[in-house]
Amino acid sequence: MAQRIKGQEVTVTVISPNGPERSLGDVQSFEIEPMLEVLSEGYLGETTERKDDIFKGVSGSMEINLEQTDFFVFQNAIIERSQRRIPAANVISVNATLAFPDGTFQNILMEDVFFGATPMSVGSREDYVSVSLDFECSEVQYI
Repeated sequence: MAQRIKGQEVTVTVISPNGPERSLGDVQSFEIEPMLEVLSEGYLGETTERKDDIFKGVSGSMEINLEQTDFFVFQNAIIERSQRRIPAANVISVNATLAFPDGTFQNILMEDVFFGATPMSVGSREDYVSVSLDFECSEVQYI
């Protein structure tokens, strides 16, 4: 019987112009979703609508637990890029590597990622400080 993959076999890396951002924090959760839309059009003389689809990019989110102040340098860089204070050429990518029990690997690479809300949460005295990162990009590569 084949074993299913678990979160302990998944590594998520954020790559900025400075290289891999290894000290942003521990990734607690990660999700991506290809954004597809079904188009539907009806025509006279036809008994059903014609269907088509369109790819609208990829959206995703991750939650990290902060370890160092490096996250705030990264957050400042994405804010400055959105305000056009630093070159748009400062591309940020997100890569997820899935290590399957049979020894195979799947990389999911999202290049030129843009970030939305990045809320920080301090739930209580005993909870870890966490940050949620919502992101979108135009393309995804399964390598």
